[in-house]
Amino acid sequence: MALVRYFPCRKIPLLSWSRNVDQFELPSLGSLRAFFSTQKLIGDEPVLVRDFIHTALYDPQKGYFSQRSKSVGVLERSIKFNQLEGRKAYMKLLEKVYKQSDISWFTPVELFKPWYAHGIAEAILRTTNLSVPLKIYEIGGGSGTCAKGVLDYIMLNAPERIYNNMSYTSIEISPSLAKIQKETVAQVGSHLSKFRVECRDASDLSGWKNVEQQPCWVIMLEVLDNLPHDLVYSKSQVSPWMEVLVENKPESEALSELYKPLEDPLIKRCIEIVEHEDDPVSKPKEIWSKLFPKPRRSWLPTGCLKLLEVLHAKLPKMSLIASDFSFLPDVKVSGERAPLVSTKKDGCSSDYSSYLDAKGDADIFFPTDFWLLERMDHYCSGWRKMEKDGTPSKKGRKRRTLTLDTSAFMDEFGLPSKTRTKDGYNPLLDDFKNTKFYLSVPTHNTK
Repeated sequence: MALVRYFPCRKIPLLSWSRNVDQFELPSLGSLRAFFSTQKLIGDEPVLVRDFIHTALYDPQKGYFSQRSKSVGVLERSIKFNQLEGRKAYMKLLEKVYKQSDISWFTPVELFKPWYAHGIAEAILRTTNLSVPLKIYEIGGGSGTCAKGVLDYIMLNAPERIYNNMSYTSIEISPSLAKIQKETVAQVGSHLSKFRVECRDASDLSGWKNVEQQPCWVIMLEVLDNLPHDLVYSKSQVSPWMEVLVENKPESEALSELYKPLEDPLIKRCIEIVEHEDDPVSKPKEIWSKLFPKPRRSWLPTGCLKLLEVLHAKLPKMSLIASDFSFLPDVKVSGERAPLVSTKKDGCSSDYSSYLDAKGDADIFFPTDFWLLERMDHYCSGWRKMEKDGTPSKKGRKRRTLTLDTSAFMDEFGLPSKTRTKDGYNPLLDDFKNTKFYLSVPTHNTK
């Protein structure tokens, strides 16, 4: 399937395959924007871009996820794909569901429940050491659909002792979603003794107290795309990077950018990883930039780096499974790895050309550079850290990693027949061309 503006997955509104937004009536969108435009997301002091994005998304009063309490959809019942004729019938069903619910998105694990979560559970069971109690952490568990699906699958398919001795902990920053997760998992009474929710920020090191450093699994589904990023700027490709801050100017209601020499340690560490000499395209880029210098902007996944640093510090024996967007179309914001900034009302979307326009009314989500994610994973495990002389360190444990397209992952670990329509069309395998899975497990090989 060719990449189009509509994706039957998280955050891309159902009716947005049409770019002619004017054909849909938006009676309250103007007033909604006017309301949010008066919100003051930052104070008088300039803040780094990652702090602005964190506030725009997660502030308890002004943030997008608190303003949009029903942004994450929950299907009343699973879709019976085998009863649908084909793609046309599936799209018609989705349109009906979105209109009835008036929510911002359904996650893949929700659209394809329970089969999506069952594929993840199978991947865990095949690669984990079942001689020790199974411990699972999920970062950003949404409505709890993944947790329930994984627990269901292990209860039905693993040896009884595995299910009886396992634990599943959800790390959820949203109190309202934490409540929904408990209700979802509680649908099966035996799950409750194995499941708990900790309402906190997973990237906050202080929250990981009294954690046993034992083998465990960490699940992150559509989490990386909403992690705060930083922005760096340089006047040309041969000029040094400058960190970008967001400020309120007294003479203007609009926010503006401020450029300063690099000072932030997290940004510096991220640039070190991004610009490491192993980058297969770094040399051609360097030659080209000297011939044709021009201004450049680069978005850095500093939120991801911070989270991985915390996870590796507190869970050094963890195995990781993450899925997210590898590519986003029609992005209007400038810069390498730039986000899509989109708001939704009455079933259709409107995209902003600047992240500064997001005043709590818009989702800000990024594509994941999976090659860079692998580098950061190795770096945070200690294998990729640089010595003072610039040579790679051999400390820590090198990790075994694998990146798979969603279709390949589900072919290997899932049950594709369960999401296939009568004419052979399979939305889980055919439509998710812009999403990937990343698997990472520790190894004792340090040679």
